[in-house]
Formats: sequence, structure tokens, C-alpha cells
Amino acid sequence: MPPDTGQASLLVSTTWNIGGHRVVETRGEVFGLTVRSRGLFQNIGAAIRSLFGGEIRFYTNLLETARQQAIDRMVEKAHARGANAVLSMRFDASQLSNFMTEVVAYGTAAVIEPGTQTI
Repeated sequence: MPPDTGQASLLVSTTWNIGGHRVVETRGEVFGLTVRSRGLFQNIGAAIRSLFGGEIRFYTNLLETARQQAIDRMVEKAHARGANAVLSMRFDASQLSNFMTEVVAYGTAAVIEPGTQTI
């Protein structure tokens, strides 16, 4: 879901073709990036939890929040380019150190409109 910026909604899709729509124009690549770190106490808690197995909810929540923030930033950049959709959206992540993770969402900003898709 796009951030509440007062702007019109923007469609984000992992596919290139949107049923019932056609791509009128592409506006280039857009991305959103965030870097997150884990705190000392959360790392200690996660290490203890890993001894017993199961989900480490702190890390799950951290990554979900990071992905949503990356999407929100990507959507802002697509709006700035005059797009109403981001197509072929993907995620990438990398570890910058033992305690920092980079998450990026990227795709192609596009203008779409109702109609038949032509390839």
C-alpha cells in the first residue's frame, strides 16, 4: 500500500502486464532503499531463542518494516516521475556488516491506463 502522502494511489506489481490495462509510457527505474540495524539486546534475545528453535519475531518484524519502508520510498520516487504504477517490482537485500542489513525495492515506473495490453 502506498504511503499516505495525499497523492493518488499507485499500483505496484511484480508482473510486467496488468490485466485490463496497457502501458502508455515507462518513466525509468525507481528504487527505495533502507538500512536497518539490530540492537545488542535484540541480538542476545535472538541468540537465546535460536537455541530452542522457532520464529524469531523481532527479526521478522524488522525485515517486514524494512521492506515496507523500501516500497514506500520507491512509490514516492515513482510519483515524482509522474507514474501511476511500478511494474516488475523486486526486492534485494544484503548484509553490510554483522549487524546491518540493506533492503532495496526496485522496479519500472510506468503510466498505465485501462485498455488492452499490446506487446
